[in-house]
Amino acid sequence: MPLGQRVGDKSDSRYCGVITEFDDDMPHVLAFNVSGGFDFIVAPLMDPTYRPSSKTNGGCGASVLPFAGSDLVLSPSQWSCHVVGKISSWIDLDSEDEGFRMDSEMVLKQQIAWASHLSLQACLLPPPRGTSCSNYAKCVNEILQSLNNMQLWLRIPLQKSEDDAMDGTSDYLQSVDSWEWWNEFRLLCEHHSQLSVALDILSSLPSGNSLGRWFGEPVRAAIVHTNTFLTNARGYPCLSKRHQNFMPLFFNHSVQVVISGKSVHDIPVGSSEPTASHTDNHVDGIPRHPLRSYLDYVGYLYQRMEPLPEQERFELGYRDFLQSPLQPLMDNLEAQTYETFEKDTVKYLQYQRAISKALLDRVTDEQVSTCTVVLMVVGAGRGPLVRASLQAAEETGRKMKVYAVEKNPNAVVTLHSLVKLEGWENLVTIVSSDMRCWDAPEKADILVSELLGSFGDNELSPECLDGAQRFLKQDGISIPSSYTSFIQPVTASKLYNDVKSHKDLVHFETAYVVKLHNVARLAPSQTVFTFNHPNYSAKKSNQRYKKLRFEIPSDTGSAIVHGFAGYFDATLYKDVHLGIEPSTATPNMFSWFAIFFPLRTPVCVHSGSPLEIHFWRCCGSTKVWYEWCLTSPYTSPIHNSNGRSYWVGL
Repeated sequence: MPLGQRVGDKSDSRYCGVITEFDDDMPHVLAFNVSGGFDFIVAPLMDPTYRPSSKTNGGCGASVLPFAGSDLVLSPSQWSCHVVGKISSWIDLDSEDEGFRMDSEMVLKQQIAWASHLSLQACLLPPPRGTSCSNYAKCVNEILQSLNNMQLWLRIPLQKSEDDAMDGTSDYLQSVDSWEWWNEFRLLCEHHSQLSVALDILSSLPSGNSLGRWFGEPVRAAIVHTNTFLTNARGYPCLSKRHQNFMPLFFNHSVQVVISGKSVHDIPVGSSEPTASHTDNHVDGIPRHPLRSYLDYVGYLYQRMEPLPEQERFELGYRDFLQSPLQPLMDNLEAQTYETFEKDTVKYLQYQRAISKALLDRVTDEQVSTCTVVLMVVGAGRGPLVRASLQAAEETGRKMKVYAVEKNPNAVVTLHSLVKLEGWENLVTIVSSDMRCWDAPEKADILVSELLGSFGDNELSPECLDGAQRFLKQDGISIPSSYTSFIQPVTASKLYNDVKSHKDLVHFETAYVVKLHNVARLAPSQTVFTFNHPNYSAKKSNQRYKKLRFEIPSDTGSAIVHGFAGYFDATLYKDVHLGIEPSTATPNMFSWFAIFFPLRTPVCVHSGSPLEIHFWRCCGSTKVWYEWCLTSPYTSPIHNSNGRSYWVGL
């Protein structure tokens, strides 16, 4: 049964598994563990004592392999939903003993073939046993080329300490950063979209930065050993504070917990820990599962998490999904797009606050009865900024005249309906025109726009406002008054694999809008470009160049950089801000996701080593595009998004 109910969470992290011993009676093993509260088992598929070289068939055909029962002992749905295959831990595909190595290769292929025949969703591969993993990775790569949909979970210890013991862990892995080995393995394993990680969580944990880099990797399971648990005052298992803080991060990244090992806590028969969320199964002669207290504690950690906020529930379908940025200057947006953005009440409240402050600065209390502010909304869409402006005028008691300028003729139809419905005919003048071509009948006191993109300037706000600022008074106010773009290096295995799946260069030279989720942010973001409005010399400065230098924190260890995440922060007016840069992001706002600039070839960086990127914002006669490249730790080709012809329409 699931660990519990958490509003909005439909991910695999609700389900907990358990590693079992080899047993010929697979139906009994499954029934015992499922009745004990576990959702699935990680079970050996073959007798662990079997070695191909020790068996002979006398030339009379192949002998029957010692698998744990036939495929008929469980239904297809039981095999696929409740069983993960555990590959024999003794195998060593890089052994110097040729016979042992050949046995290992044969057993690996036999067990994977059997698991595929059973339609298992995943198999757990053992960690390496020597100082090299080349042949192991080669064999796994060959298997993946012909594998259908099954995932292979590569077992890797998160960190090793002298007191920890884990089945099958080599001396090599105990002495190196385990992430280094994972990185080496996947680089050798070209077909790794179905290759995932199962992290062994032991009693010691590395630093927070070192832990964080794993959340950009394809981690599918967290194997928690019973000897990792401490004992609370009542004699029940519990985890250290650091482990308790770490577990919710797994849950939030759809990582399934798997309990491993034998019970090391003497739990009184018939007793139940108050935090337990599952029903005690010590009834009707069915013994309580020996690991039930560990399962109950994991369930307790899951259930005490806060429900997913409404915003995150809305964004679930967009997590790590690559989208091309909108091009509202070139394309007319659809009604559904307008409706989505108009639901972002936080954004428009911030605009209303900024406009209110600007009105109070523009018109003193003594001028209220005699002064009418001219406000122009350029890119009015279906009218949310018009509404925010009029509400600000009502809130401050200022008189206002509004020009709503919109180039999309379809949105103009809705604007006319809105003005008529709200009775704004004497307050709002609708202009169906491109802001860059319109000749305004008078100068504006305040110019309001929402032309910002995920990177601030990527939807051509600078170029559009350059064309519109000619009808702003010399002392007029632009809202926003400035905006700055930011980037930071990220590990984003899923995003990189999705880009790579297109098998062409142009997708690696495309900037994508994406709701970042399974990513590791490797260093604090840095500023790239800043634009200020009004800026009467902006036409000369929109082409930009910036060189940035990042350093990975010393306690992170090595990490892979798949690309750069981009954000923006905007000053609407004075102290009213709006943005998505992680350290200053506006809470509960969903109009913008981050932008992702991929690298053709991921780069491995080490703690304390510099990561140097060059970034250009290029301007042509009809379009704007970005270029980016690395010069440290190695020099990469220049990535040129001009080939994708983004942001056309100048």
